[in-house]
Amino acid sequence: MKKIIALLILAAIAGYLFFWPVPIEPVAWKAPKAPALEGPYAVNAALASARSLGEDEGAGPEDVAIDAAGYLYVGYVDGRIVRFNPDGSEPDLIANTEGRPLGLDFDPNGNLIVADGYKGLLSISQSGAISPLSNTLDGIDYGFTDDVDADSNGVLYFTDASSKFGPAMKARDDILEHGGHGRLIRYDPAREHAELLLDGLQFANGVALSQNEDFVLVNETGSYRILRYWLKGEKAGSHDVFFDNLPGIPDGISANGNGTFWVALFSPRNAMLDAMSDKPLLRKVAFRLPEFLQPQPAHHAFVLGLNEQGEVTHNLQDTSAGAFAPITSVEQFGDTLYLGSLTEPRFAAYSLSAAPEVEAVKEAQ
Repeated sequence: MKKIIALLILAAIAGYLFFWPVPIEPVAWKAPKAPALEGPYAVNAALASARSLGEDEGAGPEDVAIDAAGYLYVGYVDGRIVRFNPDGSEPDLIANTEGRPLGLDFDPNGNLIVADGYKGLLSISQSGAISPLSNTLDGIDYGFTDDVDADSNGVLYFTDASSKFGPAMKARDDILEHGGHGRLIRYDPAREHAELLLDGLQFANGVALSQNEDFVLVNETGSYRILRYWLKGEKAGSHDVFFDNLPGIPDGISANGNGTFWVALFSPRNAMLDAMSDKPLLRKVAFRLPEFLQPQPAHHAFVLGLNEQGEVTHNLQDTSAGAFAPITSVEQFGDTLYLGSLTEPRFAAYSLSAAPEVEAVKEAQ
């Protein structure tokens, strides 16, 4: 009898793992072999010197925006937008989107533009008034408004990471499916007009404009690469791959206005996830497992600096137990990098003057 019961239990487990309905329909693809963490990607402890800011003020300060006076703005998982003094002191509630503020940027008029995962693209005035800008395009609602960058004229470039899987479902679901539900969108507030630039993206994430605003970059998290969409010149309206086969899972990207792009890598690549890329059925099975048994990101702080030619110029990491990780955004103000995180109860600041690895990276290329 015990054997029969055991067989029935095993049959029930197998039936669940292979046949229980799930919301994803995985698409087969072939992940490129992950580059080794050596040479320009060599493991180091540069980010161990990052200072914690806003300790326990809220959970998940996913992005940091800095105004002209150096005040710091972060958005938390409970919808709050909080302003801090330049030294990270005296938190002050600015607004609450009642959604999930993710990417943040200031437009030329001083309005804080918010990519809210649930609410779409928002504008917050200096008085704290919230104005919805855009939440749908071509009849498809934004499912996961993720990041935004404003150009010098106030035109906004932003991502709908996944029109199928929103923040409540998590990025994991879209990445496991690899169905191409992401979009890069341009919004002109003066005309109140949204325009599709790219679709079919594998979790469209961070967005950053070049210093001359002749192209815009978008992180394609699910494919470990960065795409470039040309805005000016003979290539205008076309796109290409700016950086392929990153050593980690890309999240946010920003530009310092002087030719450097900062790329936040959520974690190094996961060998198990890559091995399942061409095995859709196995990815369904993995989805049905308890989350702690699914492929997990390493606790590894990782930031790359790239120039406008797509060459690695900075390699900043920290693998210690106390590392500020995962890093989901990097913003430069002066010689300081401000680091955001999707899960940490703090954000962080790192002084670029403490980055001796920069020259070593250049020599290793």
